[in-house]
Amino acid sequence: MDQVLIDTDVIMDFFFDRKPFSGFATEIFNRCEAKKLNGFTTPVIICNVYYLLRKTASHQLIVEKIKQLLNIIEITAMDKTIVFDALNSEFKDFEDALQIFSAVQNGKINIVLTRNIKDYKKSTLAVFTPEIYLKGKTID
Repeated sequence: MDQVLIDTDVIMDFFFDRKPFSGFATEIFNRCEAKKLNGFTTPVIICNVYYLLRKTASHQLIVEKIKQLLNIIEITAMDKTIVFDALNSEFKDFEDALQIFSAVQNGKINIVLTRNIKDYKKSTLAVFTPEIYLKGKTID
């Protein structure tokens, strides 16, 4: 079973029902919920999601939605080593570097799902859009 890091844009596609991407995001989360895929995110991504959702909904509603999300995916650890690795990396985007190094340190994650593939050129993990990933995977 694949272990995937789910980036902010995929989560936001789901929450904001951004067409045509929301269908792919929904399928990713459906597979996580059905235990056909192990989904992960990072504390930074959760923070970003909260911040972006806060512009359109109440704190209470956002907290409830994030709790529902966290019932089907896990959160990777972030520590000082990850921050230093990100700071010392060749990534142009510090936030993306944090995501990658958190996923790598996790030791299980082998794929990043994002629509910003170009930002992950330096990744040692496979990087796919949800659409491309799903086209290569059949439902078990």
